[in-house]
Amino acid sequence: MIDSDYGIIKIKLDELLETSGLSKNKLAHKAEMQRSQLNAYCNNTITRLVLARLCTVLECRIEDLLEFVPAEK
Repeated sequence: MIDSDYGIIKIKLDELLETSGLSKNKLAHKAEMQRSQLNAYCNNTITRLVLARLCTVLECRIEDLLEFVPAEK
């Protein structure tokens, strides 16, 4: 996660993986992504988003995957 004056977008992929029962390897295969990409999402260090694939495989909505955390004033 990168802090800024505007807040952050938190990717909750780890939480979704835990509740879905899928491993990172299985999700990477089903979403046709590299495991390193998934690790970047889990660590909130991504540089490019492939969210539609993740939502399709996990059968979730975008708001299940992303959370806006406002900056503390």
